[in-house]
Amino acid sequence: MADFKVESKFSPAGDQPSAISELSEGLKNGTDHQTLLGVTGSGKTYTMAKVIEEVQKPTLIISHNKTLAAQLYGEFKNLFPNNAVEYFISYYDYYQPESYMPVTDTFIEKDFSMNEEIDRLRLKATSSLLQRKDVIVVSSVSCIYGLGNPKEWKKQVVHLRLDSQTSRSSLTEFLVDIYYQRNDQVLERCNFRILGDIFEIYPAYEDKAIRVDIFDNSIQSIVSFDPLNRRRAYQEHEEFYLYPARHFISDKDKNDSVIKKIRSDLKS
Repeated sequence: MADFKVESKFSPAGDQPSAISELSEGLKNGTDHQTLLGVTGSGKTYTMAKVIEEVQKPTLIISHNKTLAAQLYGEFKNLFPNNAVEYFISYYDYYQPESYMPVTDTFIEKDFSMNEEIDRLRLKATSSLLQRKDVIVVSSVSCIYGLGNPKEWKKQVVHLRLDSQTSRSSLTEFLVDIYYQRNDQVLERCNFRILGDIFEIYPAYEDKAIRVDIFDNSIQSIVSFDPLNRRRAYQEHEEFYLYPARHFISDKDKNDSVIKKIRSDLKS
């Protein structure tokens, strides 16, 4: 895991050194609010990058709209090429809430269009936060909305490790529990397929798939590969953490207890 390190051919100049020093000192002293002033093009993004490098803390950057968030995401990704710079905005390209117009007695059903790539980036941001400390998340204000309990989400992670014991049926059940769907014909994001004792899984948050070879209820190999060109292998892994395909999940044991309570209430 890398420390925060800015990669740039430029060095702080003008008022930037003093701004970086004062902002960093304020953060270290626990100052609640600080404001960096500057006109467009004055290097505020670079200044904030140097502050992050100075304080070495995971950072959340909130923008008031998606367009500016996308611009900041690109800039911080260039400034921190060796760190986890992630993008977290609303995944709706279009959203029509459920509504009723009493004048015309018209009911309008909820309708939406979801952006699959943005959904992948949201899940990638969440998985990075659980795996690493050197994380910068660039977000729109939609990040204030709840995503469920992070502790429950973390409990659903499937840990694959070489030579660990797991059966074909157990791994299948684990994948289904975290909302992966079996599709033996086409390997797509959030899907998996089974070829004998080999599992090919396309994580919801990655652009690469993984191949897990199981023999005699033991994991023999874990290899990431290109899902479009299956012969192209990228990397062999000693272990791999597979995160849920959705943010909104709940604990399986809690679900079972709630279902039992509902059934009991229905009988009474």
